[in-house]
Parts: sequence; C-alpha cells; structure tokens
Amino acid sequence: MFKELDPILHSQLRLAVVSLLISLQEAEFTFIKEKTGATAGNLSVQIQKLKEAGYVEVTKTFKDNYPLTNCKITPQGIAAFENYVATLQQYLKPS
Repeated sequence: MFKELDPILHSQLRLAVVSLLISLQEAEFTFIKEKTGATAGNLSVQIQKLKEAGYVEVTKTFKDNYPLTNCKITPQGIAAFENYVATLQQYLKPS
C-alpha cells in the first residue's frame, strides 16, 4: 500500500522552496524568487503556507532602508522533506 504524499510539499513551488532551503538552510526571498522563477505574489502565498505548516521560519528586517525577507528551514521542515523523499522512493520501488 502506498503512503500518502505530504500535500504541503506536493506543490511544485513549495517543494522547490524547501529543496533550496534544505541545501542552504536560509535564503533571502529575492534569491528564492530568482531560482524558482516564481512571481513575488505566488511565492509569498506559498511561503506563507510553508510557514503555517511549521516548515519554514520567516523573518522580515531592513537592509539599507529596503525590506529584506529571509526564509529558514525548520527541523520540522527538514523531517517533512526527508519523509516526503522516502515516501516518493517507495513509489519508485514498490515491494
């Protein structure tokens, strides 16, 4: 029997964001936007969903009078990603 994939991570953009953060631990919103090719509005919505799920922490500060948004993966986000990958591997190699 196949386990259900995490619906939060099953979105292409949310999975891309978490994948970036897994390797970097923390990244600026503009960097994530550039790497994913997402619009600012769509990315904001998807990051908010990841934040509500407890997968990322978002901090907003200012740098040279410009707003700066940083996203950081949480231990819960790391565990969710690892579980998602393990579940996906079961789909690729069913017993």
